[in-house]
Amino acid sequence: MNRVETAGPEDPALQTPANPPPGWTYNPPARVSDPRRKQPLLACFLSLMPGLGQIYVGYYKRGFVNAIVVCTLITLLASDAVRGAEPLFGVFLAFFWMYNIIDAGRRAALYNLALDGVAGITLPEDVGTIGVRGSIGGGLLLILLGAVALSHTLWGYSLAWVRDYWPLLPIGLGVYLLVKGVMDRK
Repeated sequence: MNRVETAGPEDPALQTPANPPPGWTYNPPARVSDPRRKQPLLACFLSLMPGLGQIYVGYYKRGFVNAIVVCTLITLLASDAVRGAEPLFGVFLAFFWMYNIIDAGRRAALYNLALDGVAGITLPEDVGTIGVRGSIGGGLLLILLGAVALSHTLWGYSLAWVRDYWPLLPIGLGVYLLVKGVMDRK
């Protein structure tokens, strides 16, 4: 249900002029509050959990990417893989986390401006509703991960090999993204 708000006399542009012309009446413009509007402060607050503010505004891909980046940085800092580079990764983690919060607030404000029809501002294509779409790669990856976990719990196979070969997963994902990016440019 839409609320109708009228601009009050505190807005100087909408006040009755000192000497109104004959027959002039003041009808303040009605503004309909769009239920799709987002609160920038709430988006910033939700982004304390990285990516959640972007998801609130409708930038699902960006939200998930932000969450993955923060999780990856925390994982790297907790492992021995970046021995000696902890300060670099720690500063980048802090920077990215703050960027994530500010980005969510700014995106909420721009989203509202686009809803208001401000010239030159349009909603990006990646803003949409969550839908159930198929993904062959994602489906195969989930089946593979489920089969590996099931082999351990159901049949008692050791998962020690996962510790040695887990880097193949991000390498494969990187190759896929690289090939897809090159093909999209053509």
